[in-house]
Amino acid sequence: MDKTIDRRRFLAAAAATAAGVSALGRSALAEEAPFSTKLHKSLIGLPNEKTLARLKAAGFEGIETNGPEAWGKSTAEAAKDRAAAEKLGMTIHSVLFGWANFNSLDAGQVARDVENVQTALRAAQGFGANTVLLVPCKIGGMPMPEPWEFDIRFDDETGHVSQIVSGDNRQYDKYIAAQNAATDATRKAVERLIPVAEKTGVVIALENVWNNLWVKPALFAHLVASFRSPWVQAYFDIGNHVKYAPPEEWIRALGRLIAKCHVKDFRLNPDGHGGEFVAIRDGSVNWPSVRRELDKIGYNGWLTIEGSGGLPLVEQNRRLDLILAGQ
Repeated sequence: MDKTIDRRRFLAAAAATAAGVSALGRSALAEEAPFSTKLHKSLIGLPNEKTLARLKAAGFEGIETNGPEAWGKSTAEAAKDRAAAEKLGMTIHSVLFGWANFNSLDAGQVARDVENVQTALRAAQGFGANTVLLVPCKIGGMPMPEPWEFDIRFDDETGHVSQIVSGDNRQYDKYIAAQNAATDATRKAVERLIPVAEKTGVVIALENVWNNLWVKPALFAHLVASFRSPWVQAYFDIGNHVKYAPPEEWIRALGRLIAKCHVKDFRLNPDGHGGEFVAIRDGSVNWPSVRRELDKIGYNGWLTIEGSGGLPLVEQNRRLDLILAGQ
């Protein structure tokens, strides 16, 4: 099973700073849908034989690993899990590293997090995965606008934010400073990781999961594209940022910068302000529209359910099949 990044797309990405990460597998419903792209079904968990067998029996094609029990493995240890997965006809397609503290004032903490992500990249190589999900920074503890109040302006050269709301921004000075410091810290740390990503053949897939950073599509797309490297792309969670902008807007802004997608749903309140996470297809996400937008950007890759844990596996699989089919 070929899990490498297609050479022609790699070269195109090197020129355009955005390559799609390829994957194999096909849903029967997706084959019947009028789409040119292929999407593949996954859940999050530890890639042991018992879990992999349960997911396969429910109709899934692969798994995304999570936790230090997974990303902390050596390349050789992870390769054993890969062999077990392939024996079942399953794919370990990604490693979920998660939160890092690249904007920490503790240089030792930053160094440890960089080293841990390097370990995760090497583990991913052993698993046969082609991405590591990384949330590089988070900020909080200061006045911030409500999601519907953001009106961001930023410098195209540096990515530094100069405005986050219309009108007087003085009450948000600390937030603006923290946002810009996090952008600089992320660039510095990820640039240290790119050589390891290239050596292992694993993409660093940045995610901005409710970390109060890069909360609008254009700003996040600018951050990811600023590395000008096919080894730095975006992990887009379809439900995480409904409160900031519709998923379709995020997909159009990120385009071929998207390496992988998490599938999650969020139900907005009737006034469109705030809401709550719900099982997929029970919220405000317009899934047929999302499927069309993924097709328009040429996304061939994995849809990994995150959340919806209250639903049986077979029901999660059924709902994901409907999404793949554009329903």
